[in-house]
Amino acid sequence: MTATVPIDALRESDAQRCAELERMLFPGDDPWSARAFRDELRAGHHYLAARVGDELVGYAGIAFVAGPPQAEAEIHTIGVDPAHRRRGIGRDLLRGLLAVADAEHATVFLEVRTDNDAARLMYEAEGFTVVGLRRRYYSPSGADAHTMRREPTP
Repeated sequence: MTATVPIDALRESDAQRCAELERMLFPGDDPWSARAFRDELRAGHHYLAARVGDELVGYAGIAFVAGPPQAEAEIHTIGVDPAHRRRGIGRDLLRGLLAVADAEHATVFLEVRTDNDAARLMYEAEGFTVVGLRRRYYSPSGADAHTMRREPTP
């Protein structure tokens, strides 16, 4: 089931809600704090928000790590409130980030837990391929991560 949920810019005032969602979504892996989200925004990274009414139900962020002529970007995070999953919100957030990267003709990288099949399949459907394995990438759980890459699209 897909629902249309407005996507707009993440605001510093959303940081506390993002941190709450992080604790729900990533309880065993050092979830980001509200300060971490504010720091990302203040650093000028591109973050998006999905909202149902006034409630933030999803967030996503990307940062450029290399400029032209071979621009590269990293997706830092994507999270969707469990009560709002399976509605296409994560995919819409991902596509919003990829549009930003494609505008700069950037290759995009990300890490995803090796046991997160749903996320990996979504990334693959959007053009990512597994290019590496990072053992014990997530802490403190020690979970492994796939490194994935997507070439820019014209």
